[in-house]
Amino acid sequence: MTLKYISFQLLLVSMLLVSSVSYSQDSTKFKDYKTQRLTGLPPDIDGKLDDKAWTEGKWEGDFVQFQPYNGKKPTQNTDFKILYDNNFLYVAIRCFDTDPQKIVKRLSRRDNIDGDWAGISIDSYFDKRTAFGFIVSASGVKLDGKFTNDGGNIDATWNPVWYVKTSEDSKGWYAEMKIPLSQLRFANKKEMTWGMEVARFIFRNQEQDFWQPIPRDAPGFVSSYGYLSGLDGIKPKKEKAFMPYLMSSLETAPVDGTDPFSKPRYFKSTAGLDGKIAVTNDLTLNFTINPDFGQVEADPSEVNLSALELYFQEQRPFFVAGSNIFSFPIIMGGGTRNNLFYSRRIGRPPHYYPDLTDNEYAQVPTATRILGAFKLSGKTQKGWSIGVMESLTSKEVATIDSLGKQWKQPVEPLTNYFNARVQKDMRGGNTILGGMITATNRIIHDSTLLFLPKSAYTGGLDFQNYWKKRTLHFAATLIGSNVSGTKESITDLQEAPQRYYQRIRAPRHVDSTLTMLSGTGASVLFEKIGGGHWYYGARANMQSPGLSLNDQGYMQLADIIQHSTWVRYSIWEPFSIFRTFAVSASESSGWDFTGQNTYSGQNLYFGMQFKNYWYLDLNIQHSGYELERHELRGGPALLLPPGMEYYFAVNSDQRKKFTFGVQYSYYKGLQYEKLAHYYNFSFGYQPFANLKLSLSPTIYQENRGVAYIDATSLGSDQSYIVSNLSQMQFSADIRINVSFTPNLSLEYWGQPFLFSADYSGFKKVLGFKDRNFASQFKIFNPSQISYDSNAGEYYIDDTNNGMSDFSFANPDFSVFNFRSNMVLRWEFVPGSTVYLVWSQNKADSNSDGNFVLTQNLERLGSIKPTNIFLIKFSYRFSI
Repeated sequence: MTLKYISFQLLLVSMLLVSSVSYSQDSTKFKDYKTQRLTGLPPDIDGKLDDKAWTEGKWEGDFVQFQPYNGKKPTQNTDFKILYDNNFLYVAIRCFDTDPQKIVKRLSRRDNIDGDWAGISIDSYFDKRTAFGFIVSASGVKLDGKFTNDGGNIDATWNPVWYVKTSEDSKGWYAEMKIPLSQLRFANKKEMTWGMEVARFIFRNQEQDFWQPIPRDAPGFVSSYGYLSGLDGIKPKKEKAFMPYLMSSLETAPVDGTDPFSKPRYFKSTAGLDGKIAVTNDLTLNFTINPDFGQVEADPSEVNLSALELYFQEQRPFFVAGSNIFSFPIIMGGGTRNNLFYSRRIGRPPHYYPDLTDNEYAQVPTATRILGAFKLSGKTQKGWSIGVMESLTSKEVATIDSLGKQWKQPVEPLTNYFNARVQKDMRGGNTILGGMITATNRIIHDSTLLFLPKSAYTGGLDFQNYWKKRTLHFAATLIGSNVSGTKESITDLQEAPQRYYQRIRAPRHVDSTLTMLSGTGASVLFEKIGGGHWYYGARANMQSPGLSLNDQGYMQLADIIQHSTWVRYSIWEPFSIFRTFAVSASESSGWDFTGQNTYSGQNLYFGMQFKNYWYLDLNIQHSGYELERHELRGGPALLLPPGMEYYFAVNSDQRKKFTFGVQYSYYKGLQYEKLAHYYNFSFGYQPFANLKLSLSPTIYQENRGVAYIDATSLGSDQSYIVSNLSQMQFSADIRINVSFTPNLSLEYWGQPFLFSADYSGFKKVLGFKDRNFASQFKIFNPSQISYDSNAGEYYIDDTNNGMSDFSFANPDFSVFNFRSNMVLRWEFVPGSTVYLVWSQNKADSNSDGNFVLTQNLERLGSIKPTNIFLIKFSYRFSI
């Protein structure tokens, strides 16, 4: 998904921009292309446009620039022709060029398009909000996607079955398309008019040309389309497609002679079925039985030193496809990943890991198996967007061995995940009312799993309204949650990092008798999104202490009240030395439910592209005092001092064969609480049209004055031990992409990851009485600290009586990881694919917190890898 989504943002940036601005639509003349039913034989799709069929109908041209010079005549001419029959739409696009040697033809895999391209977007619903896009590069690579919310949202994972070829001669290049009507959704009427836009991108000029002129301050993308008329007597097609798959894999791993489950080789074979059935003209049922996602790229390595959960991007095709309709952000207007639905919960690693004693070993599944899932989704002619998803994951057990005796231990219960999302367009899409519910139910029979809630339900309502020709936007959400389970499970939720009811001055206290936890949340947003160069807005939201979404959604924090305001000024036409220029400013603040101010900040940003196609970004951010409520894992809050962060990024001309970029940020706490440097370098090289190499190393260095070590009891008092922390991280993303044809590609990704954390200056938390950072701690002097290197244990004499009062393990550590994927992908016929995959993983750690790059790389190289070799074959049957 990631590559495809980025491709859409890069190549269709103009289409996204127009969806966020407004103008007087009454002054725009909409073009109307009258198509013609094909009377003879259909064209042979070879890209040459020399079939007799193309003598029928009319050619249409008269394109205008969208960017860089909006409304001006294009630098090159383009025209197109559209024909149809009962089953297909036929599209021919002629991209003339006075200097065809400068046409950029870069070969890449499907959806990761590069170079010159052309395409058509069709609003077959004719609701002026939803459209289907079909794009092809000059080298014949496909890019397709579905636009919703007037182009404001793009489902870049939509992969329809369609046919296209390209060719070139001394006059330019040409695209010939055949689009099955079964891939479109439209009404059952004798005569129809659809919305339509035809676009061309001239890579060397970074120029986008449209058939239907769209001003840069247009109210939206799809609502600004021209018309495709003349469609007569075609019937909606109800597609039925089934894609069974077969998969076999071999895993090789280092052998641990003491572990009875350790084997040098593991063989696995499995089969499953994916399917798509058009239930009605508007609704499609997608399902998967026993899915396998072995071809999906691994998550990047991370080290999490905080108490809060990290977010990982969804990459599994079944859950990525059509994900927009199942999204319910709990804060309108973006900016966070908090959502009622987070599909990574489905098929997650088991919640429980067995407590092992000496001589015990466990074989634990790395993920919960998905038995099956389906989703029903679509949009009706009356403006109802509907999404229903049902998933079932299996009960998982670990096998435990103790001196040859083995037994089973449940680690994850049988679990059902259900969610439903609905939205209704009103007033021509200017008012949208929607809602969502989720339900998670676990069948728990084993006492070791009673710490998990038995059921978790969430629900939400959302409302959006546009007015003043869509230049003004108001949005609001209201959400709630209810979780039920044993006293143990609800106590765990109260003491979880999202809440920490056990901490001093928490808005609620732990009640160990509860068997249910409920909470609410709300957000409001007002913004000006068009009507000139100025944009501004304000947002506020709250999440009550009891709100709990993480059984099926994602939420880092409860117990928050936040607001933010912003203003932005953009210039999109070239002037002086600039191609584009933007400046913005924002401020934000937060509180908890006791009324304590938890943070505040101000931000100033400058972004620009120069006429030589280089980019420069500058950002300055001031952070005020922060009430850190989570560092001590349920202990008292800490008061962190203000700080300043400075950021800049420079990127070279992305049209060139060699590209590079530099990012740097510097953060300094005003009382030296934190000092951090971030460096990122990106290098890209495309020596041939079908080969692309990239390297992106990152270095992060941080020194901070407080890092959690341990909590210990001294008599009746609870003491919290922290220290200074010096951490260093190095990683590098390596990518090699080779495309042999538009349907056959080889992609490699590798990432070495090195991390070290060195803890020093141990101290006890006293709590804050004023804004002096250092006064919150009592620093232990060297005479109070002793270290046993054999046991790896620190001993602390807190009372200065010559005896140890408590101890803790040496917190220093280093991590050495390497992950890689190599995928050969061949779409041998549309919709049918063969994958050959090689994945490798190296992982190790030690208790040395010193970072020496050469030594750490040497250590990484000495680690024996785990390899997975996989072949997956899927074939598409269409009825």
